[in-house]
Amino acid sequence: MKPVTKYTKSGNVNIAYQVFGSGAIDLVYIPGWVSNIDSMWNCPELVSFLQELGKIARVILFDKRGTGLSDRVLELPALEERMDDIRAVMDAVGSEKAALFGHSEGGSVSALFAATYPNRTISLIAFGIFAKRIYAPDYPWAPTNQERQVVYDIIEKSWGSGEMDLESLAPSKANDKVFMDWLASYFRAGASPRAAMVLTKMNTQVDIVNILDAIKVPTLLLQRTHDIDVKIEEGRFIAERIQGAKFVEFEGKDHLFWTGDVDGILKEMKAFILNTKQVPMHEKQLFTILVGRIITTEKDNPKHKELIEQSVLAYRGEMIQYDGETFTATFDGPSKAVHCSNKLVTMIRSCNAQLTIGVHIKECTVGNPISKEIEDLSSLISKNPISDQILITQTVKNLLVGATIIFTPYKTIFETESRESLLLYTVTERQPDCKELHKTDATILPQNNSFLKKVLQNIDNHLSNEYFGVEMLCREIGVSERQLQRKLKAITNKSPNKLICSLRLHRAKELILSEQSTIAEIAFQAGFSNPSYFSKCFKKEFAISPSDLIN
Repeated sequence: MKPVTKYTKSGNVNIAYQVFGSGAIDLVYIPGWVSNIDSMWNCPELVSFLQELGKIARVILFDKRGTGLSDRVLELPALEERMDDIRAVMDAVGSEKAALFGHSEGGSVSALFAATYPNRTISLIAFGIFAKRIYAPDYPWAPTNQERQVVYDIIEKSWGSGEMDLESLAPSKANDKVFMDWLASYFRAGASPRAAMVLTKMNTQVDIVNILDAIKVPTLLLQRTHDIDVKIEEGRFIAERIQGAKFVEFEGKDHLFWTGDVDGILKEMKAFILNTKQVPMHEKQLFTILVGRIITTEKDNPKHKELIEQSVLAYRGEMIQYDGETFTATFDGPSKAVHCSNKLVTMIRSCNAQLTIGVHIKECTVGNPISKEIEDLSSLISKNPISDQILITQTVKNLLVGATIIFTPYKTIFETESRESLLLYTVTERQPDCKELHKTDATILPQNNSFLKKVLQNIDNHLSNEYFGVEMLCREIGVSERQLQRKLKAITNKSPNKLICSLRLHRAKELILSEQSTIAEIAFQAGFSNPSYFSKCFKKEFAISPSDLIN
């Protein structure tokens, strides 16, 4: 019998969840790419698998933001936000501690949760997990940009149909028409074409490699040897980097854990869940640490401390050190720390002072998160303080998938205690680039025009969403399409569509010049699903191709 569906809030997003089972241990299932917790109960194979788990655990199901019965989101959901969805659901059902079972991308989010909240995680179980979703020399098994583009094209043209090659996810069920019809329906119920594209692009940017060694909870990794979607080498790579992890390979090609030979998988999972001894308290966990230096002639101003403490608290952080000139705070996620940093820079500037800030993420001792690396980062920003500058490490950048932030490579390399060299980046909140638009088009955009500012901000908020267009823009700023056309023509001499395209291209140019991503990745970030079409538009706008600009 299908459990009752309930809702809880994760921030301002409604998350749908269900609870069933009679076991003494809580088990949270974090589904992969997309899901629908109602549609799950229409698949006998999946129902059977879940009910077996329900015999030994209280099973908690939920749809991540942007999927299934949960609220849809227009922007890329940050990995950290999806991690917060797990915490919100656990809080809603009164689960202080649970075993996590993550499938595919759900395994990546589960791994981050286990490292960040080890004292709320009994154990980590993952099936078909990946650490990156795009090719890199140090992770050569992931898809290339061209291969990811094929996926984007399929979603755009054939979402939820038989042309999506769903058989590759479960080859053992390829000839089972009833199952394949359900699977296509499950994906359609899990996400709209637009939501599926947004989530797929988010997955493309996932990179949890640098946090794997911070996972200290008991870990079981499961995968089929010939899985087409996630290569077996990826599972082995992850297992080698998680201390004490158990890696079990199963014969077969299915990426879905509830198809094929499931008896062995259930046996491994049940034994692991029942035999794992709960650790009373983990001494270390993953912290995002913000270190700041106040640049001012007015030393130890009490107003500075008050503003900093208020801002840190507002982003669920904790102040752990303040001496009037420097301060340190901890957060349970990088986007909270970076957004707090941007707010602090603005607030302290209003007090006729400036800030320079550094942000790093590292496994530290609970209650005493200061380490040599954090002291080194503090020394770095103190030796060469640059007003209103926010520096983050490569590890932090990798976890800021979906955050509306601009990254610019910094000249200095940061060396960790283990002598690993990390790139540093400066960060700023993404804003519409009116000056650049003015220079290119010889069009005067009045800086004091409130209507134009509202339009530009709205477009900027949706730049990575390729489906954002005039209709959505009109709806969000509350004017008719005719009014929008008339007003923008009078102010900018551009149609709404041309203005949207121009802002996308200027954002792409900014990213190309920062040299932080490939041209294909930048095209996707700027809202173009087809890199070749992007290059054509780019050359028309700037009279130079993206590749020539790089050269």
